[in-house]
Amino acid sequence: MQPLLMRNSRLTYLSLTIITIALGLLSRHIAGIPLFIGDILWGLMVYFIVRFLFIKRTIWVTIASLLFCYAIEFSQLYQAPWINNIRHTVIGGLILGEVFLWGDMLSYTVGVAIGIFIEKVLIKTRT
Repeated sequence: MQPLLMRNSRLTYLSLTIITIALGLLSRHIAGIPLFIGDILWGLMVYFIVRFLFIKRTIWVTIASLLFCYAIEFSQLYQAPWINNIRHTVIGGLILGEVFLWGDMLSYTVGVAIGIFIEKVLIKTRT
């Protein structure tokens, strides 16, 4: 019988994505958890989603994940009324954010690095 976390399994990355989303949403509802934790989890979630889509290309997944996170953050510098209306919805705010912060870029980078760590240490060593 193979372990639950199998190497290069789309099911693994889908499961990790769902867990990360749940933790991220939970982090926004518990007092005392700093907001940057949610940003780290957002970067981690993006890594798992891109990894789910492109299972065999770790370097490409890392670059694509970071570029996507950074692009979303830089998009917050654009403040047209139509996109601000989207940002003011719950889903729009969670996906697009509202305010550009350099610290968020660091949080996304840490989240992607944690994703790589989880993959390299926890998933691949169990197989």
